[in-house]
Amino acid sequence: MKPLLSYLKDFFSFQRVVGNDKQLQGLAKAECELQRLIQSKKVPGIAVSVLKNGKPYFKKGYGFADIENKIKINPEKSVFRIASVSKPLAATALAKMVDEGIIDLDTSFYTYVPYYPKKEWDFTIRQLASHTAGIRGYMGKEYGLNEPYSIKESIGIFKDDALLFEPGTGYHYNSYDWVLISLAMQEASGIPFEEYVKTKVLDPLGLENTFAASPTGMDVLENKNLQLTTFYSKSSLGFRKAIPVNNFFKLAGGGYLSTAQDISNFGQAFLNKEVLIDSTQNQFLSSEIINNELTYYGLGWQVSQDAKGRPFYGHIGNGVGGYSNFFVYPEEKMVLSVLINCTNPNVQEELDQVIDAFLSS
Repeated sequence: MKPLLSYLKDFFSFQRVVGNDKQLQGLAKAECELQRLIQSKKVPGIAVSVLKNGKPYFKKGYGFADIENKIKINPEKSVFRIASVSKPLAATALAKMVDEGIIDLDTSFYTYVPYYPKKEWDFTIRQLASHTAGIRGYMGKEYGLNEPYSIKESIGIFKDDALLFEPGTGYHYNSYDWVLISLAMQEASGIPFEEYVKTKVLDPLGLENTFAASPTGMDVLENKNLQLTTFYSKSSLGFRKAIPVNNFFKLAGGGYLSTAQDISNFGQAFLNKEVLIDSTQNQFLSSEIINNELTYYGLGWQVSQDAKGRPFYGHIGNGVGGYSNFFVYPEEKMVLSVLINCTNPNVQEELDQVIDAFLSS
């Protein structure tokens, strides 16, 4: 496999690492690995929700939602920043808009946002959704901005920069692609992005504990008696509270909050084919091909296979104070959601061991 961009190797590798510990197998091995992550202080807290054959298979919390106050993780009630797992949610809303005839994937982005500065080349909604439009990624401190930008205001961060390459000739994973898509969705529909997602995706799928990182969203959290995890970063001295950030402007790329149970239920709806018509779902869950090579990325979804050749789709997310794994394995009829309340804790290899143990059980 030709690797993707070097900084994404841990997130979007074609073959996620799977170990060969013959002493423990199945659920016992998964439990051991998860306990080890807490005991070795690699993560502050972790919530896991696994569905198999459409039914709950494993659901448990480990460690703390709040270390100082010793508040334990609850996989049903603990709310995490899901980071880039937001992209499949946004992609589902985009797919709904495509089916409604509001947006055409192969139409120029400028058709919907004519005021965006013209670039050397034109680019389409599909190219944005597949990260093949040439839009740049975060620079400097942009990863952790704490500004109350609207989606439209936020494009001022990058709108005057040149494209990295001619659209359709390369792949560059970034979240600004989805900022632009969410802006196009708003302009095309006349409906605020977060409202459209709630009306067309969250409410119909019963994702009651998934919401936008906004003041309104936080009110919802309190009213539902949910438990917002404390967001941490990790250093050589241990865990500390993460820097404050405002993720509202990048909702589509990484601004949603949710529970492990909600995310697994979201995946199950796709596995049951209850969300989109087949032709649309197939478009979004098929890897793009650039220069005759797979990118292992569809439209808002990672589409790949693990080291044992098992096909999956889903996403990995890493943001300030949150790290997430979300995978749907169609052949095994399993959905796995793992949420951590810490900026990239560098535990993907261990999580791959856990996921393989569940799949092998």
